[in-house]
Amino acid sequence: MTEAGESAGLVPADNGERGGTKAAGTRELAGLVAVVTGGSRGIGLAVSAELAGAGARVAVLALNGERAAAAAASLEGDGHVAHSCDVSDSTACRAAVREVEKSLGPVAVLVNNAGVTRDNLLLRMRDEEWSQVLSTNLGGAFNMIRAVTRGMMKRRDGSIVNISSVIGLIGNAGQANYAASKAGLHGLTRSVARELASRNVRCNAVAPGFIRTDMTAALGEAAAADLRRRIPLDRLGEPGDVAGVVRFLAGPEARYITGQVIAVDGGMTM
Repeated sequence: MTEAGESAGLVPADNGERGGTKAAGTRELAGLVAVVTGGSRGIGLAVSAELAGAGARVAVLALNGERAAAAAASLEGDGHVAHSCDVSDSTACRAAVREVEKSLGPVAVLVNNAGVTRDNLLLRMRDEEWSQVLSTNLGGAFNMIRAVTRGMMKRRDGSIVNISSVIGLIGNAGQANYAASKAGLHGLTRSVARELASRNVRCNAVAPGFIRTDMTAALGEAAAADLRRRIPLDRLGEPGDVAGVVRFLAGPEARYITGQVIAVDGGMTM
């Protein structure tokens, strides 16, 4: 099982490879404050590193405070902070945002990456397995968005990026809870985008497919080959592939993009 605060499902989060989609020295997010939930490892850590490389001051949020602190300390540049936060707790989310803004300044970028899996077949799925996944993956994104929205609206600027999954697009046996949470995240993304567009606050989602992690590295040769057969590009993605898209959506080059769900899946869902 994955603990709250980590991306999960087909994109398990357990390493921190970076992207590097921008030319060296490009710092298009210089001076901005970015919050990354589940930002201490895997895709979340890759996103944290990518945004720091773009010049942002990053607040790494994770359920495990020590891991969040270690991640923040590893980032390029100065001024990064870490906070322990259970995103399924709306009070904790509001408190975390207040602390971030007190230490770093107004939040300009929010990346909702925190997630859990509690996989089980539908007839065997317990009530708590359903509710835990929905309250973290979908409820957590709602809690964080609500916590930053007032400030973004007042400043008439902001970018929200939700990390979803291709499972939210195609479903998966044994992951009814996870698929529902990620499909719900797509609806939340589009609704937030419509509601906040008049205040120049954008909201988009990134839906990763099979991403290379320690977990996928441990698969046998036959299982790995089966995964690749489902991907037109014939390879797994890297955490940095997702992080690069998040960086783009957070930055000024994506100023006319909102309400979109972008699959980063090697062509798997086309």
